[in-house]
Amino acid sequence: ETVWLLLPNRYEVNMLWWLCGEAVTGCCNCDEFAVLWEEVSGYDDAMNPIRTYQVCNVRELNQNNWLRSDFIPRKDVLRVYVEMKFTVRDCNSIPNIPGSCKETFNLFYYESDSDSATATSPFWMENPYVKVDTIAPDESFSMLESGRVNTKVRSFGPLSKAGFYLAFQDLGACMSLISVRVFYKKCSTTIANFAVFPETATGAEATSLVIAPGTCVPNALEVSVPLKLYCNGDGEWMVPVGACTCSAGFEPAMKETQCQACSPGTFKSKQGDSFCLPCPANSRASSGAASVCSCRNGYYRSDTDSADSACTTVPSAPRSVISIVNETSLVLEWSEPRDLGGRDDIFYNVICKKCLPERGMCSRCDDNVDISPRHLGLNQRRVTVRNLQAHTQYSFEIQAVNGVSNKSPYTPQFSAVNITTNQAAPSAVPTVHLMAATASTMSLSWLPPEKPNGIILDYEIKYHEKVSSNRSNARIEGLKAGTPYVVQVRARTVAGYGRYSSPADFSTNLQTDPPKSWQEQLPLIVGSATATLVFIIAVVVIAIVCLRSEHNSAKKKKKKKKRKWIHFPVLATESPIVTPGMKVYIDPFTYEDPNEAVREFAKEIDVSCVKIEEVIGAGEFGEVCRGRLKLPGRREIIVAIKTLKVGYTDRQRRDFLSEASIMGQFDHPNIIRLEGVVTKSRPVMIVTEFMENGALDSFLRLNDGQFTVIQLVGMLRGIAAGMKYLSDMNYVHRDLAARNILVNSNLVCKVSDFGLSRFLEDDPSDPTYTSSLGGKIPIRWTAPEAIAYRKFTSASDVWSYGIVMWEVMSYGERPYWDMSNQDVINAVEQDYRLPPPMDCPTALHQLMLDCWVKERNLRPKFTQIVATLDKLIRNAASLKVVTNSTQSTGVSQPLLDRCVPDYTTFTTVGDWLDAIKMSRYRDNFVNAGFASFDLVAQMTAEDLLRIGVTLAGHQKKILGSIQDMRLQMNQTLPVQV
Repeated sequence: ETVWLLLPNRYEVNMLWWLCGEAVTGCCNCDEFAVLWEEVSGYDDAMNPIRTYQVCNVRELNQNNWLRSDFIPRKDVLRVYVEMKFTVRDCNSIPNIPGSCKETFNLFYYESDSDSATATSPFWMENPYVKVDTIAPDESFSMLESGRVNTKVRSFGPLSKAGFYLAFQDLGACMSLISVRVFYKKCSTTIANFAVFPETATGAEATSLVIAPGTCVPNALEVSVPLKLYCNGDGEWMVPVGACTCSAGFEPAMKETQCQACSPGTFKSKQGDSFCLPCPANSRASSGAASVCSCRNGYYRSDTDSADSACTTVPSAPRSVISIVNETSLVLEWSEPRDLGGRDDIFYNVICKKCLPERGMCSRCDDNVDISPRHLGLNQRRVTVRNLQAHTQYSFEIQAVNGVSNKSPYTPQFSAVNITTNQAAPSAVPTVHLMAATASTMSLSWLPPEKPNGIILDYEIKYHEKVSSNRSNARIEGLKAGTPYVVQVRARTVAGYGRYSSPADFSTNLQTDPPKSWQEQLPLIVGSATATLVFIIAVVVIAIVCLRSEHNSAKKKKKKKKRKWIHFPVLATESPIVTPGMKVYIDPFTYEDPNEAVREFAKEIDVSCVKIEEVIGAGEFGEVCRGRLKLPGRREIIVAIKTLKVGYTDRQRRDFLSEASIMGQFDHPNIIRLEGVVTKSRPVMIVTEFMENGALDSFLRLNDGQFTVIQLVGMLRGIAAGMKYLSDMNYVHRDLAARNILVNSNLVCKVSDFGLSRFLEDDPSDPTYTSSLGGKIPIRWTAPEAIAYRKFTSASDVWSYGIVMWEVMSYGERPYWDMSNQDVINAVEQDYRLPPPMDCPTALHQLMLDCWVKERNLRPKFTQIVATLDKLIRNAASLKVVTNSTQSTGVSQPLLDRCVPDYTTFTTVGDWLDAIKMSRYRDNFVNAGFASFDLVAQMTAEDLLRIGVTLAGHQKKILGSIQDMRLQMNQTLPVQV
């Protein structure tokens, strides 16, 4: 019989089987089959008839009575629950019984692919039956008529075969089994974020999370994928991932579980959670599910208008056109139209037409007519028209247009004005040139006016008297010797004089003697030429020297000027506070020549001083090596050397050396120190101090459990001090993580990796950095505002520092474990935060939570973080208060707590060791013979020592996982830790 039981607002329980009717009983110690459980009819508390199974052979020793159920189909369920109602008589109330009387019974199950059990198979014993638990009553009774019913629930799994049998073993109790119900838990079909998630059975373990894929409800579309929901062991849905929203033309309904069509007269233009709105002005929607309202006749939307915009129309004609004619020039002014058509993006066109009265027609003006500032797309209501022909009739049309004028089939409305030009005087004469001068004469030359506006009749020269001439040159005689003159020239046409040229200053010569013949002047000419040549050579030499001096001086000034530039993060929204005299970070990319920044901030090292010994890794641009540096006058030291790979581009070289330009500006014991660069030979190198223990994350994983809390806090304090120094210099790191912290032999942690190239290039092969808004971001370490809006500030570095704290206290575990980047983003947005690592002091986890406050202005500054850590170090007792990993941290923990590996999902012991990050001991287990999970489950700390697991932290981790394995095997063997 299938029975459904609904518990209030929590989960649905589906009954698989109700024990009633036939059952198989037996005694495994009897030579012949015997029935010791009796099927008895009776009444329950409500006097309803019931049938029970009873046994009460308490007066005989060595009782071993079994009762087995019918075959129960599994129906793809992984874990089942058994509810038993029973009564047990108190052994003390039964007189004259031996000491073998019991008040408990045992529950077993046996899996099978078919209903194949018989009276003798499987054997009536614990193996092959699997024991679930020993069942004891809460209350026993002393008189039959006052029996108290006990109810117990037990569960077991994972189940893998087609079905199973239940068995009940009595070892000498006087009891009655009233009813047995078998059920499983599931998450019922639900709708979340407009996505339907199907009915999903819970997992094999009470702590298991089962992922259910979702599908959008009708008329909804995905906004983020994948759509999934987690079903926990209690049949509760948790943490929806992904979401759907109603399509355009549909709005949320039925408590946000459906998307219903917009009613006529309303619309919804975009997919989203918003509701339908009435149609904008001058538009309508005659049918339902409208995503846009169509415009009424004579009204339009421009190509840039959104569907939410009102429909508009074309403007009326401009008003009050005024024209001012000045010979062949014209100024037009007008007022805006009376009706703008409902828009404010109005502009104007000026159409020029030249009219021929004798023909009675007008045609477009030629290209010589200049309309300033332009004739189309005018924002202002005034233009100047030039280069019109004199004594000519023109017509000007002033059109008003807006963003929908091109949608109208009609010509834009306009106002017209007719004008007739006058004859214009010529324009000004260009600059006058002096061709020759004597003591009493000057020879002048000039070009005709650019716009003569007719035939030039003559020119007028003004100095002391007027001389008329129509030639573009003249000779002025009768002047005073050695006297300066100011000369101006203007032209004249039939329309009159034009404007004078700009004033020109000329002087006559002092020498009044008549000129000599060239033969007489030859010696003087030769001597003068020689002296002039010597003078020119001297001037050139002096000029070169001066130019070099000026160049060097300008270069120094330019360099000095660059030093005043202060770089703030490009995407930061806060202005940093710079204290006068405080050293600030200078972005090398603000230099016109990035090589200049390298020369200023990084010391050039001769390649002969550097010796590469071995390659120890690969960097962003090439290999990372260990080597030695021997500078003149200094002792030889071990260094790390980054090399630039062969075949680099100019951009790669610039990005590679930019890290040196950045690092060279820092001087702090917790910041990696730059020794110098090699740029004048190949390969190009960056030389830094050598950190013996490498990256912090791998160093912690290698030494899991080997440090005291004080040592770990000391590491965190060093990292915080380095970040405080960077923050004070207004430098934002943007990639603070344990992998970018280096550790030396004294456990001093130093911040490194200042290259910016990863934010400029995408590499899909690297899962750590995920593309987001045009650049790559390490999602698990990055603050929400930096992921969403690229707002990188010191506050976002504080968030990353909180993740580094968690990495350190968990000995290099991956933040958020195996969750996808998108799941991490969704979880953080829903206020989920990482739980405290194992044995993590409460004060440290609280500091992590402070770093992960959503409002970035409320996060602590690095100065406060350093002070807090100093206080904890001084007060070591505060670090002994350890957070229980299962206690509330202000977020829902089931998703984020450390997952317990299910050993049944692993094929080999090696796979299990991989899952708990202890793969280094694969060979130790195999060589020692621990090749099965049954053998591993029996291991103790002595066994681990014997096979070579000597680190206390690793022993603790493996034994803890073995304890989990035993619990999954329903074993209760003690674990020695």
